[in-house]
Amino acid sequence: MDPHQHAPQQDAAPPATDLRASDADRDRIADMLREALAEGRLTADEHAERVEGVLAAKTVGELDVFVRDLPAAHQRRTPPAAAPFHPAPGALPADPDDNVVAVFGAAVRRGRRRAGRRIHAYAVFGSVEIDLSEAVFEYQQVVVKAFSVFGSVDVRVPENVTLRGAGGAVLGSFEVDTADSAEPEAPVVLVDGWAVLGSVEARPKRGRLIEDILHRVRREVDRHVRKRL
Repeated sequence: MDPHQHAPQQDAAPPATDLRASDADRDRIADMLREALAEGRLTADEHAERVEGVLAAKTVGELDVFVRDLPAAHQRRTPPAAAPFHPAPGALPADPDDNVVAVFGAAVRRGRRRAGRRIHAYAVFGSVEIDLSEAVFEYQQVVVKAFSVFGSVDVRVPENVTLRGAGGAVLGSFEVDTADSAEPEAPVVLVDGWAVLGSVEARPKRGRLIEDILHRVRREVDRHVRKRL
């Protein structure tokens, strides 16, 4: 008896065009259509009709139909230039814009507030939380210097910024979920420092975006559209 005769057969993976479309896929196609409208390749009625179809599409293949005749759909997507790992010397002030200190307690910074260029966080037998997911970024480079001794420093950033990490730990943990933004003008947040018998953690906060970047892109598209009218 052949042991493979009755072995269950695995279904072949579906082609990419049959995969269910995600919100990110729809946003990518909508961006191409918006660009085509700004360039005069589509009329306002054509754009509206295709956007309506994009919202109703269920699979990746159905989405591709709406941009098949546009140059943007056939251009090879090039990865964004890598952001500098460290700010250039003299680019940031030596003194911090904000000191967050927790000694045998807790300190929190969150909400709609301006993000300084340099933030220092100290946790000694305590916890520090720095949530920049709703912050207003006036500068492209932000450094968070985090020091944890028998404590914890927790940093959260929007998911459309570039996040970098440079630090270490002694009998503790220093963890930074590095990320690269697709927007060339997106802020770069560098988390640096040490954890001694403590922890430093930084990661993007899913679902949180810097609206300032999105508004800037929309204003640029609207400006091109008005030129065509």
